[in-house]
Amino acid sequence: MTEAKTIEFESAEGFPIAADIYGDPSNDPILFMHGGGQTRHAWGGAAAALAKRGWYTISMDHRGHGDSGWSPSASYELDDFTADFHAVQKQIGRKAVVCGASLGGRTALMALGEGSQDLTTALILVDIAPKTEAAGVARIQQFMRANLDGFANLEEAADAVSAYRHHRSRPKDVSGLKKNLRLKDDGRWYWHWDPKYLDRKDRNDPMHIDRVRIATPNIKVPTLLIRGGSSDVVSPEGVQDFLTLLPTAQFIDVADAGHMVAGDKNDIFTDAVVDFLGQTFAEHAAE
Repeated sequence: MTEAKTIEFESAEGFPIAADIYGDPSNDPILFMHGGGQTRHAWGGAAAALAKRGWYTISMDHRGHGDSGWSPSASYELDDFTADFHAVQKQIGRKAVVCGASLGGRTALMALGEGSQDLTTALILVDIAPKTEAAGVARIQQFMRANLDGFANLEEAADAVSAYRHHRSRPKDVSGLKKNLRLKDDGRWYWHWDPKYLDRKDRNDPMHIDRVRIATPNIKVPTLLIRGGSSDVVSPEGVQDFLTLLPTAQFIDVADAGHMVAGDKNDIFTDAVVDFLGQTFAEHAAE
């Protein structure tokens, strides 16, 4: 596996945004943004695989997640994430493909639909669309709120993850969870994100949902939506709604994958991204 190097960007508020980079910096970049409650490591397999295929990949931790700074003012509204996105793009300093899952994809939709697209060559959305299923979103929130008091050990954390991701087998080696958990002085392991993130006011705000819908048709860059075939967050109806809003977008369904498509079917996900980008860049070269 290609080794990652960790760097820092600066958030819109001035605190650090941690990111892992893979591959040759002279290659065309892809910026990965994870979902709420995850970290940059959610993209580790995909970022490494795409770096081997000739891309320079950058996987960032959102504010309040992983090794990025926590907002002193607990500012975790979508507008705050979009401001960070634009700040990171400017610090990258050149056009990049943007790939966002869940929160990361919704951030990209609103940031690009309401703001500049000059630094974006293409957009890849992973199991996120303006219309989502309330039950699936509620299941994610329930999982995130269930263990705010931490875990006694990594095995206990692995059991909780396995119960949530019931379509995947429980790993025998649970040491990988150390990337997403932190051992604190009380001897318990805690998810490495700010619990105040859960207090976002815009999560179920109809005005916020309308903003994302209104922003979506403004996307001008080539766009691909990748849905997990067994996702309970984005339904076939949600896909059709998205394609109605943005008829120029492409869509693929990854069978046997849930909401975390890249983690469930990384090889299929990577192949889909490579095919899409190969087609996109070939068309641009021909123009």
